Amino acid sequence: MTEFLQQLLNGLSLGAIYALIALGYTMVYGVLRFINFAHSDVFMVGAFIGYFAGQRLPHDSVLSGFATLAAAMAGCAVLGILIERVVYRPLRGGPTLNVLITAIGMSLFLEYTGQLVFGATPRPFPSIIPARIISIHGLVISMNQVIVIVVAALLMVALELAVYRTKIGTAMRAVALNPKAAQLVGINIDVVISFTFGLGSALAGAGGVLYALNYPSIDPLMGVVPGLKAFVAAVLGGVGNIPGAALGALILGMTETFIDGSRWSTYKDAIAFAVLIGILLFRPAGLLGRYATEKV
Repeated sequence: MTEFLQQLLNGLSLGAIYALIALGYTMVYGVLRFINFAHSDVFMVGAFIGYFAGQRLPHDSVLSGFATLAAAMAGCAVLGILIERVVYRPLRGGPTLNVLITAIGMSLFLEYTGQLVFGATPRPFPSIIPARIISIHGLVISMNQVIVIVVAALLMVALELAVYRTKIGTAMRAVALNPKAAQLVGINIDVVISFTFGLGSALAGAGGVLYALNYPSIDPLMGVVPGLKAFVAAVLGGVGNIPGAALGALILGMTETFIDGSRWSTYKDAIAFAVLIGILLFRPAGLLGRYATEKV
């Protein structure tokens, strides 16, 4: 029972990080109907912003930890808005394939610019919060894991409130439903799209710092695998569906963790993708996704 609870805690921590990245994918897809493949590298930039901010703040302090998290979120929000305005906005209205290729190119640009600026050698992430471990009847609870789960949950609740309880959130849902009709009723689509990129990128920045707390080694290519897993989670839950992305991330994180603790650990990635394929065979739109009729 203790081993089960331990793996459950580890899975929740990993799934919470995947969820923060997956939410950015699903928000952009919901509004613009394309996948921002550079999103995983914004996650990497968030970790490096946290790295440099954490070096300049007192270590082992909860306030320093939240200041580092806020700096990463703000920096990534600005980066996301800049990417949308400079790279994606000129291509809006063009062929979807052009945007897709550009997104892949932007991802590679961030990765190799990161190697040029930060170097390819992994760096140890600073200890920005007190590293405490609590043992309860054999169950080992790390303070880092608790903070990851709590902060991720608070951010997801804040996102839900922003989308469903604010004017800009209503505008986002209107643009996602029908961009032309939204524009006709006076909604500034450019502002909504920029806000969506900024919000999604801020969550990715938070995910980068939280990931580095649990796995304290960062490098410019660190976003590739978590980004791919988060994209899988978004598809699993129903791409374009915010609760679905969170649910898919938690399922993927726990599945991966439980397999990692078994004799099948070598095949954990293959089994995780097999779970995705199996679910999509029965629910092609994802767990919480909705079927939509395509207009031609």
